[in-house]
Amino acid sequence: MTQKFDVVVIGAGPGGYVAAIKAAQLGLKTACIEKYQDGEGKLALGGTCLNVGCIPSKALLDSSWKFHEAQDGFAIHGINHAGVTIDVPAMIGRKSNIVKNLTGGVAGLFKSNGVTVLQGHGKLLAGKKVEVTGPNGVEIVEADNVILASGSRPIDIPPAPVDQKTIVDSTGALEFQQVPKRLGVIGAGVIGLELGSVWSRLGSEVTVLEALDTFLMAADTAVSKEALKTFTKQGLDIKLGARVTGSEVQGEEVLVKYTDANGEQTITFDKLIVAVGRRPVTTDLLASDSGVDIDERGFIYVDDYCTTSVPGVYAIGDVVRGLMLAHKASEEGIMVVERIKGHKAVMNYDLIPSVIYTHPEIAWVGKTEQTLKAEGVEVNVGSFPFAASGRAMAANDTGGFVKVIADAKTDRVLGVHVIGPSAAELVQQGAIAMEFGTSAEDLGMMVFSHPTLSEALHEAALAVNGGAIHIANRKKR
Repeated sequence: MTQKFDVVVIGAGPGGYVAAIKAAQLGLKTACIEKYQDGEGKLALGGTCLNVGCIPSKALLDSSWKFHEAQDGFAIHGINHAGVTIDVPAMIGRKSNIVKNLTGGVAGLFKSNGVTVLQGHGKLLAGKKVEVTGPNGVEIVEADNVILASGSRPIDIPPAPVDQKTIVDSTGALEFQQVPKRLGVIGAGVIGLELGSVWSRLGSEVTVLEALDTFLMAADTAVSKEALKTFTKQGLDIKLGARVTGSEVQGEEVLVKYTDANGEQTITFDKLIVAVGRRPVTTDLLASDSGVDIDERGFIYVDDYCTTSVPGVYAIGDVVRGLMLAHKASEEGIMVVERIKGHKAVMNYDLIPSVIYTHPEIAWVGKTEQTLKAEGVEVNVGSFPFAASGRAMAANDTGGFVKVIADAKTDRVLGVHVIGPSAAELVQQGAIAMEFGTSAEDLGMMVFSHPTLSEALHEAALAVNGGAIHIANRKKR
């Protein structure tokens, strides 16, 4: 007998599993389809984020930073030590245990909320029927509503074909069992910088090859300049305008060819990470008569509410327009389910924070100064360096700054940009303020606890109108 559900979700990543749980909480009979298996061949929920993306990369980032601190950062605190070493397999094992705990946690949440898990590959057919090809064959399920949340995968490039041995993608870079002496990274985006930082801290000579001439184009110019200077000081050799044209694996090494302003170049690495972005997973997701429209790049067309061209079929996360971010996917999932239930939920796409979990962290929300100026918006800007923060000094973590951008006419905060300690947390405070239309003056009038890193946001907001206390103001009120 064919199973029938109120909601069927294809994909159990941060968009899909959150949508499924929310649907069940709202009283909808819900199923979630997932095919991903872990290294032991067992079904693993959580998608790319929990299994081979956000979570494992942050585990390695934190482990590698602690090693770096133990080597180079403890002496200033009066902590003397010698002979600090890194056990890479143990570090990788810790990462894997964290992943296992979290993916198991999603399974537990599904069970406690009454979500039915269907193991296999989900494919949308006509009439909101879904074909599930699993270990026990093919099953057809029916749904009143279908949510497509199949996520994304790393982009492959012909000049550097991934073999997951010498040339790896972001997944393979999470499984190195020893520190490569010479590590190449193609792409100076979020993934490339984070993974490059991990292995650089552990002793790799890291070279990042970026085809664009501009570093971190999406970030505020002041932030990207500071970041480039800082990463270079940390030992990352970032080559801009370096377009990879070919590669050749030679034994346990890889010879990489690229072109830059000086012509053709070659460089040899022990490992090469390809981190040039991700593409939506929509191959074999839609039957030819499903009625759902996709573009030439494989993205599913949706409106502002994630509705596809077929009534009752929605798409969220990495398979639709916008930033490929886990928190975007999760909130889209909640919005869709709320609307299925008849609630008037909306999502503010202008206030989705972006974060790069290097050290220092980089984060922003809202628009950059260069974007606003290009749009003809007059702005006032306030900045505050962590070098003037008592809490940052106490932690010996004084690099970077907080930047607040406000409309010159209304004083409404239009952007918050941070490079420095706890940047992700500080930007979230800015996002909350912006969601409620807070002015820079109002933000500056709020009481911030002392001593905290968040005082840097407070001072930057004050600086917008020349009222900063702990730095010299460029303009008088």
